[in-house]
Amino acid sequence: MHSLALLLTIPMQAAPVAAPSSSSPATATPSTWGAPAGDAVEPRGDVLRLEDALRIAIRKQPALLTARAQVEAQLGRKDQARAPMLLQIGGTASVLHAYGAHGAPTSAGATGAGSAGSGAPRSEYDIFSFNATATQLLWDFGVNYRKFEAAGSQAESLRESERATELSVLVNVRRAFFLARAQKALIQVAVETLSNNEKHTKQVLGFVSVGTRPEIDLAQAKSDVANARVQLVTSQNAYEIAKAQLSQSVGGVEHEFDVADEELPAIDGEDLPLEQLVTRATAERPELAALMRQREANELTLKGLQGAYYPTLSAQAGASASGLSADSLVPAWNVGAVASWPIFQGGFTRGQVREAEANIDVTAAAHEAERLQIRYDVESAWLSVRGAKATIAAADEARVNANERLRLAEGRYTQGVGTIIELGDAQVVKTNADATLISAQFNLSSARAQLLSALGRR
Repeated sequence: MHSLALLLTIPMQAAPVAAPSSSSPATATPSTWGAPAGDAVEPRGDVLRLEDALRIAIRKQPALLTARAQVEAQLGRKDQARAPMLLQIGGTASVLHAYGAHGAPTSAGATGAGSAGSGAPRSEYDIFSFNATATQLLWDFGVNYRKFEAAGSQAESLRESERATELSVLVNVRRAFFLARAQKALIQVAVETLSNNEKHTKQVLGFVSVGTRPEIDLAQAKSDVANARVQLVTSQNAYEIAKAQLSQSVGGVEHEFDVADEELPAIDGEDLPLEQLVTRATAERPELAALMRQREANELTLKGLQGAYYPTLSAQAGASASGLSADSLVPAWNVGAVASWPIFQGGFTRGQVREAEANIDVTAAAHEAERLQIRYDVESAWLSVRGAKATIAAADEARVNANERLRLAEGRYTQGVGTIIELGDAQVVKTNADATLISAQFNLSSARAQLLSALGRR
């Protein structure tokens, strides 16, 4: 005879790289989660609600922090792309100590006052030089402007990817929360199973002591108690592991906690036809928006590279002052325009253009693949919700019947017409029925969490 504790596990989704939305996360409502009557499991620390877990994850989860940092880094690259279009001003100042004939050329480009022949006297002297230059890009056929625009579209793409990361993080938190909640409910099942088996053992002991039952019944009852204790320890350990997984999914809970008795309520539209849900998801999922922005960035990059086939026109101005002392500097200035045209670079620009054209095709294919993935995500979650609802109804009915079977078996054994095997089997069936109902309720909340993510909702 064996008692069975149902241990639940879930795979955690890897978060893609993805500003949090301002909308509130889905609220949760209290639930008994099919926990049997009896002593409640006493919490050993603060009670962690689902809403709190989601809030912690948005603030602390490393995947989200990484995604936000990547957006900031891309905004920095956008600023870098804009810089060449703005006025460029630079200056230098130097003071050199030299030895030679005054009037000889120097590294600073200055000469001493007067002329100096080969026989001129030589001595040590200082050379002061100050230079300032200004350059302004006038026209480059959109090369730099397109780079700037492309960097902006890339930043928007990363913002959408950040939203996708947030959705992935939140669905992992919800599933980990409900897994921990289910494991906590299984502890209560194990507590009741142990209590029932201990009650049965006391009854069997009384019957054996007066000789109405064989000693093998007592041995079997004691074995059932021992198995129930093992089941309780296993369930408690599974709950601790589930809490550790929940803590990891939110980015770390820094204190001991118990999960609140909550479940995910019905999602708006979960009973709609599949095609309507797919249409909604296609309009809302940030992954598609990120790919659209990425395609924009690639197209702008292509236009900018094509501009490199043509000349660049810039305006320049400079001023300088140099001399042998700071109070006798000789000024100079210049203004002008510069046109540069890379006539032939060995096909370098053509190679860049070819790469950019291919990147556009890659993004288009990725967009189609993501559209198919979204349809699968929605359909899978939608079917899981429907299946979980049907399973809960059947599991609840099975639990009612299992309770009645145990009641009848206890009565038959007390009256002397039932066997210890019949009684033990009835207890196993009740334990399994309780665990099955808990599993079904976990599956429903988990499926709803997945459907929320599939629809692009927080």
